[in-house]
Amino acid sequence: MLNHGVLTFLAPVLLLSAGVHADGLYTKKSAVLQVDGKSYDKLVAKSNQVSSLKPAYEKAAKGLDGLAQVAAVNCDDESNKAFCGSMGVQGFPTLKIVKPSKKPGKPVVEDYNGGRTAKDIVDAVKQAIPNNVKRISDKGLGAFLDANNDTAKAILFSDKGTTGALIKVVATDYIGRINFAQIRNKETVAVDMFGITTYPTLVVLPGGTEAPILFDGSFSKTAMKDFLDQYASSTKSESAQKPRREQKPIIAEDEPSPTPAEAKETAASASAFSAFSSASSSHASDEATVAPGGATTETVEDASQPTESPDPNVVPEDIPKPAQMPDVAPPIPALIERMFLEKRCLGPKTTTCILALLPGATDEEQSSLPEEVNTALASLAKIAEKHAERDGKLFPFFSVPAKNEAQGVLRDALKLDKTFELIAVNARRGWYRRYEGADGYGKIAVENWVDAIRLGEGAKATLPESLIVEEKQADEHDEL
Repeated sequence: MLNHGVLTFLAPVLLLSAGVHADGLYTKKSAVLQVDGKSYDKLVAKSNQVSSLKPAYEKAAKGLDGLAQVAAVNCDDESNKAFCGSMGVQGFPTLKIVKPSKKPGKPVVEDYNGGRTAKDIVDAVKQAIPNNVKRISDKGLGAFLDANNDTAKAILFSDKGTTGALIKVVATDYIGRINFAQIRNKETVAVDMFGITTYPTLVVLPGGTEAPILFDGSFSKTAMKDFLDQYASSTKSESAQKPRREQKPIIAEDEPSPTPAEAKETAASASAFSAFSSASSSHASDEATVAPGGATTETVEDASQPTESPDPNVVPEDIPKPAQMPDVAPPIPALIERMFLEKRCLGPKTTTCILALLPGATDEEQSSLPEEVNTALASLAKIAEKHAERDGKLFPFFSVPAKNEAQGVLRDALKLDKTFELIAVNARRGWYRRYEGADGYGKIAVENWVDAIRLGEGAKATLPESLIVEEKQADEHDEL
């Protein structure tokens, strides 16, 4: 059973509602499910619709096949009115996205206020799918491989900077049974270790001493689940009783057999890698348990014997060592006045801007920002610094303090509350996008969001025309 989707109230897990008779609107062959208050509990999805929305809604249902359930509810039906009321349906059509929460049976229901095209709906639902795929770099590979070896691991090697909807859905289905990770093609150590040459490539590490297995099927949910079911922890006892289908170990078929010396060297390297982390972690405790003085087996030089002259380049221990300065990226610029915000980000010819809308209006409140705000600003600063060092072309990041009166106008127009908000705006193309913050404000989570915007992925909302400053007005500001 899928854990995400859309509902339409026909009176849309996409859930649709509309004040028309929906029973005959979607046929049995339609990709849109018809549900009532009782059968809704078996779904997790979202949407709303009348007959004019039907073509786009059915197209969205086909586009989300295997990723989310798309359903419709007839709110004119007397037996569904209580259910529709509990879902907060007040008009038709109404679209809602339902996604899983940490409490089983109590999903999170969100209003969908985006565009009504099939692409808009599909993008919004994909964006709402929980991400249980860990992003791994060369630096963190060892820790991931060493942890939880009693549970299988699946690694997707990809040439994309974002996590796709399909792998997110599959990872959610195997929570607690298989740990999922994604490694980008630029992580050369990991790529070379597993011999990856094409992307995407899915590799399963069954756990224990079993060799990694390469998935050679099609990247569809059915094929992937059929493969992964053989290694999921809850099915291990069952699969141990019946032989697994023959899978490809990660070994090149055309390589010549290694010589005895080469085989010995390869085995030694593999052993060294698997033991590296445990050896490193126990190193400190081993040193701490060594007995002092002559309890060791080493021969200690007699202190009465003459020694060489002191090395003039050695710094005596009693000389204080210079303080180590933390590696802090330069902060992102702040737009403290209205005219700067309008000129840089809200003009008819301006491009994409990332805006951090800071809470608090007084100087005292601004000087003691919440931890999540400081984390977000530090993440943005590191991302901006990384692209600057690479001479990469990236849209600008700005912080906007609450004392900038344009921030209030922006919040009111976009219906944002007074808490911290991270948004992207493009006045020239007339769209904006909020950072939902479900994954926190760490560098990886924020960078994934920024990368998705750079690549044109994810749903965008329409920027109110009232926020776009006339060019003439912008010129007047330039003269000030």
